[in-house]
Amino acid sequence: MARWCYRHRLVVLLLWVGALFGLGASASTAGSDYANVFSLPDTDSKSAYDLMEKAFPARAGDTDTVVWKVDEGSVRDADVRSRIQPALEKIAKMKGVGDVAGPYTGPQGAAQISRDGHIAYAQITFTQRANEIPKELVEDVVDTARDARRDGLQVELGGQAIQRVQEPPQGLAEMVGLAAAAIVLFLAFGSLFAMLLPIAVAVFGVGMGMFGTQLLSHTTDIPDLAPLLSSLIGLGVGIDYALFIVTRHRRGILKGMDPEQSAVTALNTSGRAVLFAGGTVCIALAGMLVTNLRFLDGVVIGTSLTVVLSVLAAVTLLPALLGFLGPRVLSRRQRRRLAAEGPEQERASGLAARWSGTVQKRPRTIAALALVVMAVLALPVLSLRLGATDQGNDDASTTTRKAYDLLAEGFGPGFNGPLQVVSEGGDATALVKGIQATEGVARAVALPPARGVTVIQVIPTTSPQSKETDDLIDTLRGEVIPRAGAEAHVGGVTAVSKDFASVTGDRLPYFIATIIGLGFLLLLVAFRSLVVPLTAAVMNLIAAAASFGVLVAVFQWGWGLDLLGLGKEGPINAFLPVIMLSLLFGLSMDYQVFLVSRMHEEWVHTRDNARAVRVGLAETSRVINSAALIMVCVFLAFVLSGDSGAAMAGVGLAAAVALDAFLLRTALVPAAMHLLGASNWWLPAWLEKRLPHLAVEPAEEETPAADGPASVVHGFVRDATGAPVDGASVTLLTTGGRRLDRVRSLADGSYIVSVPAPGTYLLAATASSYGARARHVTVGEGPLVYDVELVEGEVDAVN
Repeated sequence: MARWCYRHRLVVLLLWVGALFGLGASASTAGSDYANVFSLPDTDSKSAYDLMEKAFPARAGDTDTVVWKVDEGSVRDADVRSRIQPALEKIAKMKGVGDVAGPYTGPQGAAQISRDGHIAYAQITFTQRANEIPKELVEDVVDTARDARRDGLQVELGGQAIQRVQEPPQGLAEMVGLAAAAIVLFLAFGSLFAMLLPIAVAVFGVGMGMFGTQLLSHTTDIPDLAPLLSSLIGLGVGIDYALFIVTRHRRGILKGMDPEQSAVTALNTSGRAVLFAGGTVCIALAGMLVTNLRFLDGVVIGTSLTVVLSVLAAVTLLPALLGFLGPRVLSRRQRRRLAAEGPEQERASGLAARWSGTVQKRPRTIAALALVVMAVLALPVLSLRLGATDQGNDDASTTTRKAYDLLAEGFGPGFNGPLQVVSEGGDATALVKGIQATEGVARAVALPPARGVTVIQVIPTTSPQSKETDDLIDTLRGEVIPRAGAEAHVGGVTAVSKDFASVTGDRLPYFIATIIGLGFLLLLVAFRSLVVPLTAAVMNLIAAAASFGVLVAVFQWGWGLDLLGLGKEGPINAFLPVIMLSLLFGLSMDYQVFLVSRMHEEWVHTRDNARAVRVGLAETSRVINSAALIMVCVFLAFVLSGDSGAAMAGVGLAAAVALDAFLLRTALVPAAMHLLGASNWWLPAWLEKRLPHLAVEPAEEETPAADGPASVVHGFVRDATGAPVDGASVTLLTTGGRRLDRVRSLADGSYIVSVPAPGTYLLAATASSYGARARHVTVGEGPLVYDVELVEGEVDAVN
């Protein structure tokens, strides 16, 4: 497939461009129909909602608020009224505004003025839902209301529709993330063309994923958070997957391979790992379905579609783009050096090789330090509290946050999150009295019954996000309502958020067990080992705990919120653990696959665990760290999205990826694998026979048929000074890793191994206190003389 895409590159490019523009045009014509559906069966708030729907058929349209405050006098004063009332009347006449209920008209108006007379509010009901209201209308409402301001008269606006117009321009987070990724890629590759390849792949994958998600919103319920999360995960994996393939391709060209063959080899090795890694991400995302929360079904659809398209772009569009570039995928300096000095030898060097050697020498120290750091970062997770963010968590400079604070100041902190106690039949008088007498209730008023249903509006004395409000809900449900003998349920946004957090918390263990179990099975089949997937599962749990610790410290405790411009501290969004764990497990599995697949490749060739871990880490740590740095940049850019949920997910995932890549995969995992030794690759024989074969690496040549004369390879094993190495282990293997012969060198360093027939083989030599060396050797019809030089501490890799 890679060869076909490389040779028919123009056709492949035109197909992708046509698909992108076709989907884009269709999505633009159809528009979007995102819907936030919180289906919480068997919860008290759902029962309250069903009764409310029966008594008061749902109103189409979003209700937003205009709040004003005077420094002196009263909002009832004529000069204040003469500025506010005309503005409200003008807003009421706008097309798309259904009703404006102000404090200066009707008997209900007096309740919309605070006791001290300094603050008042009016409610604006639009004819459409918040995400359907034209932006121009909302901007006209905001401008009209704010024109009424003067010295001593503050006017602010709150509500979902208002929140949408104060968000940064759509796509700003994605553009900033792409710009940061481009800088990292340029520093990693040193080539403008090579830098553009991963970005192009990510743009196609994310673009088509978002357009597809937008079209799917017309056929199923997809929350408006889904496209943001889809672009967040799609940019990260799209760039990373292309980075791994391009890195392998560039390495092949530097070794002297033809660009076409190098691209084919890169796709047949790293491309397989990309397919496998993309599959693990989708499986981790699909794990969200275990929670049975309908709100998350749309998130699974959007993010999984984007990941699938990103993988598809990496394995089809990327080889086509590599065909257009040819050798220009290298920097000019690399091309000049290749022309002048010839192909490079395959040997890991520099900082990566030195770090790999350090991990091998001091595995216990490095593992202990990494575990201590992760444990300290995980400590805040013990105080994790799930809930929901609202406009009280917006930045202090926004009009929605100012309106929220003014309402809390004038009417009490609980005014922003009223509870609805919904009762069907019976006398509600006793229930109202019982609620009014309950500690934590500021006010309780029964609305006129409708269709046999009575709604009691309850204003708590505490804010919607406080623990005291949660306790009040429990008290109403567990004590007050049963004591009154009423059949009633507690609903409202605050109660729904509490129930959502409870349901999520209850189902979280099943969800974690599902994604860990599926990931374990995948790695078990891929690497033919019980220990490798078990290590990966433990590491993933450590990474999750540490990243949630960072999340709690920043968003719940407020550490650094002002620095990041992320508003006020509060509980962690109830849906975030599920979404974040899905993405985290998927992404960390990516790094595990890329790291261990290279180690496994070396293990298959040499059966030397220390060498396999050292070579695998030395060759992959740099590209894993570059990929992680790109992910961190992309995720942190979503702080600029204006959406608190996306910002929280961005910071959490950035911390998770940074800790996972920089601490776990390049320190703790290899240190643990050095300590475990050859048992890393242990698999019972009975299980080996029953497992299906799923190779992350391509199938390689088997043992040559013995149709030619048998021969030998012989020579001497010496050190760098030319002195013979006694007792060195010399092994002859097929290029597929099957051992054919193994001998020990004699006192003079000589060795001789048997060769079944002419062909290409792998000759590996290793000795204690020396490094290992492995080379491909081609044996003809006669004996081959081949001398081996071993160097202390050398990292020598074979692909």
